Amino acid sequence: MSRHNAPARDEQLQAILSRELNRQRHKLEMIASENFVSEAVLAAGASVFTNKYAEGYPDRRYYGGCEFADELENLTQGRARKLFGAEHANVQPHCGSSANMAAYFAVLKPGDAILGMDLAHGGHLTHGAPVSFAGRLFRCLSYGVRKDTEYIDYDQVAAIAEREKPRLIVAGASSYPRVVDFPRFRSIADRCGATLMVDMAHFAGLVATGLHPSPVPYAEIVTSTTHKTLRGPRGGLILCRRSHAKAIDDQVFPGIQGGPLMHIIAAKAVALGEALEPDFIDYQRQVLRNCQRLAAALADGGYRLVSGGTDTHLILIDLRPSGLTGHAAQTALDLAGITANKNAVPFEKERFSVASGLRLGTAALTTRGMVETDMDEVAEFIVEALRHTDDEGRLKRIRLRVEEFTQRFPLYPGLAG
Repeated sequence: MSRHNAPARDEQLQAILSRELNRQRHKLEMIASENFVSEAVLAAGASVFTNKYAEGYPDRRYYGGCEFADELENLTQGRARKLFGAEHANVQPHCGSSANMAAYFAVLKPGDAILGMDLAHGGHLTHGAPVSFAGRLFRCLSYGVRKDTEYIDYDQVAAIAEREKPRLIVAGASSYPRVVDFPRFRSIADRCGATLMVDMAHFAGLVATGLHPSPVPYAEIVTSTTHKTLRGPRGGLILCRRSHAKAIDDQVFPGIQGGPLMHIIAAKAVALGEALEPDFIDYQRQVLRNCQRLAAALADGGYRLVSGGTDTHLILIDLRPSGLTGHAAQTALDLAGITANKNAVPFEKERFSVASGLRLGTAALTTRGMVETDMDEVAEFIVEALRHTDDEGRLKRIRLRVEEFTQRFPLYPGLAG
C-alpha cells in the first residue's frame, strides 16, 4: 500500500475538525454571511477534482486531461445562467472580493472613479474602503443612507454621480437590511454615463427565488459569493451581459487568478442545482419569515434596529442607546453560545474594531430547521445576554440552555464528531 493510502489518522487535525463541528452543532450561528451547506456540497468540495489543474476555460485549457473539468465548468455555468436569467456566467472566482476585483479591472483603469456605498453605512470593503485594493487603485467616492430613515439616500447618489461622473457605480451591501432600488440606480448610471455593477453576495439566494428584485436586468455586471443565502461553498460568481463576457473572463484568468478550484466549482454546481429545486423557495421564504419575527422580538426587547427593521435575511442593531459597543456585545454573545459579529452603523463614531452595532442573520438557523416560534426563543437568549454582558456566570448558564436548544436541530448527523 502506498504511503498516502495508509489508514493512519492525523490526530491533531482530526481533533481540530471535531471541535469545529461541535462548535457549529452546539452554538447558534447568526453571522449573516454564513450558512450550512448540504452534505452533498461538502462531498463535492472534497472530491477528486481537488487534484486537477485546469487553467483557462472549457475547450481553451493550458493543461491536458481537462475533458471532464470542461464538462463540470459548463454544467456549473449553465446552472448559474438558468438560476439568475443571465447571459453569461463566470464561476471561477475564488471569493466575492476577487469577483469584484475582476469586474473592476474589466471596465476601469487605475485612477478611474468608483461610486460605492460607504463601509459604515452598509457597504463592503471592496466598494471603496481606503484599506482595500479598490481604495488603493481607484478614486473611490461614497454614498450612504439618510439620517431620518436610514434608507439609501438616492438623491445623494444622483448628486454625487452628476458632479463626479464616476466610471462605475456599485450597488449592493454587506450590512444594509433593505431592498435596493435597482431601477433607480440604473437611471442614475445612465444619466452620468457610468457602468452599473451590483454586488448581490448577501441576498443572492433571495434573488434566485424571486423574493428579492433581481439586479440582472438592470446591471451590466452582477457579482456574488456562492455561500451566504445561496447556501453553497465559499467562493465567487460573476454574471454579466454578453457584451462584457470576454472582458470579465480575461480579468478572472489570466488577469487575477491562475488555476480555478475545480473541486469548489463542483460544489458550486451542487449548490446551484439545489437552488433550482422548488424546496429552495420554501427555504428562502422561511429565512425571511424568521428574520421578520426575530426583528420584531428584538425590537420588543428594547433594541433599536437600523432602518426600523428588515426586508432581507439580516438585521443590524444599533447598540448606542443601550450603552454597549459591538465588541462587547459580540464577546458576551459568544460566551452565551451565540455567534454574531460587531458591525459599524450609519454615522459611526467608534473605531470599526469596536463598532456600535451588531449584525445578525437567519439563513443558517433556518437551514437547521428553525421556524418563527424558535426565533422567539433565540431572541430571549440574545436579549438576556445583552442585558448581562458583565455577568460571566449568567452567560455560561445561557450557553447551557442554548446547547440544549440546538439539540432539537441536528446538524450533519452523518458526520462523526
